[in-house]
Amino acid sequence: MPVIVVANPKGGVGKTTLSTNLAGYLASRGHAVMLGDVDRQQSSKTWLGLRPAGLPKIASWEVSRDEIVRPPKGTTHIVLDTPAGLHGKRLDEVMKLADKVLIPLQPSIFDIHATHAFIAELLAHRRSDRVQTAVVGMRTREGTISTDQLRTFLISVSVPLLAFLRDTQNYVHLAAHGLTLWDVASTRFQGDREQWEPIITWVN
Repeated sequence: MPVIVVANPKGGVGKTTLSTNLAGYLASRGHAVMLGDVDRQQSSKTWLGLRPAGLPKIASWEVSRDEIVRPPKGTTHIVLDTPAGLHGKRLDEVMKLADKVLIPLQPSIFDIHATHAFIAELLAHRRSDRVQTAVVGMRTREGTISTDQLRTFLISVSVPLLAFLRDTQNYVHLAAHGLTLWDVASTRFQGDREQWEPIITWVN
């Protein structure tokens, strides 16, 4: 039962977008998925409440703010959305569960600097070298200086970059209805689904 943690010390970088769409993909493939939320804002839990009946089921993992416990049996995949400012004991608790860690990162010099120290702490808290860590560039625009800065930063920390997800309102519109890229057949979202292919390969 792989546990995929989505984490970044900065708020508003796309953790919930990444978490919900990843859970949506896994559910669309027939997996018994649980989406946990240790963020005080409970954005992922709110999103689950908006999700229409009849879509591939994503169960809610009720995670206490004071203690993180193992999910119930029968679950095949866990996606865990985490809060901004995750560090210290809380980070250690999360990393004890993690099999894979995805770090969403916007191509902003401020976000890049804030994430640098977090990556070092994250790697130090891994329970073993078998815990895989990777970055997903969020709200990016190809050919911009900021995106090039993000590439350069990732080379310096030796953490693989899986994909760039473009800056689009598609994710906003889907989230407002409890949907993911894999719940809609419209060709409008095809380009976004294609950008996810390296992430899906890494998760599988």
